[in-house]
Amino acid sequence: MRSLVVGASGGIGAALMRALNARGEVVGLSRRDDGLEVTDEASVAAALGALEGVFDLIVVATGALVLDRRGPEKTLKAVTAEGLAAQFAVNAIGPALVAKHALRLLPRDRVAKLAVLSARVGSIGDNALGGWYGYRAAKAALNQLVRCAAIEATRTHPQSVLVALHPGTVETGLAPALRVGHPAVAPEVAATNLLAVLDSLGPADTGGFFDWQGRVVPW
Repeated sequence: MRSLVVGASGGIGAALMRALNARGEVVGLSRRDDGLEVTDEASVAAALGALEGVFDLIVVATGALVLDRRGPEKTLKAVTAEGLAAQFAVNAIGPALVAKHALRLLPRDRVAKLAVLSARVGSIGDNALGGWYGYRAAKAALNQLVRCAAIEATRTHPQSVLVALHPGTVETGLAPALRVGHPAVAPEVAATNLLAVLDSLGPADTGGFFDWQGRVVPW
């Protein structure tokens, strides 16, 4: 098995790297180690264009909740154009650009999977609390982008599986203060859970949104 993790220096990304290393060859890309800036298409194209061969699994483990010291907006009054643009750039546009340039790295003659880390708060149907405007909206946009890409990918990669995954609350550097009161798991546990879900998914599941237990998350 040959795998690629984009966002390999983050908490979940690094844990995925360690777990996938036991399954075969794994390649990692990150801003810290490779200068990959997912919001810059030239950077994405250069990093992914330098890769050769195909990958059975590609995981996009990028994302951020707090950007430029701005935490999630609790009220509509706190929403700004700059804050929304930053959230969409990192949490929706970036992963979409990675998917755009990574599709060529999936084999066309067998099952191959591309997963993007999303978040349950991006679910419109599951939103009962409101708030977190930018992050929620960006993740909702990401889910739609994954859905569109999955439909298109089946035309050239009929056995492809493109999905959005909710990893649950994980003990990473992603705004630890905002996790207070929410049970969290270690990155290693999250990685194990995510890979178990990916192992269970097939082409019939492409375009779906699943949580760390393999349950469908409503749009």
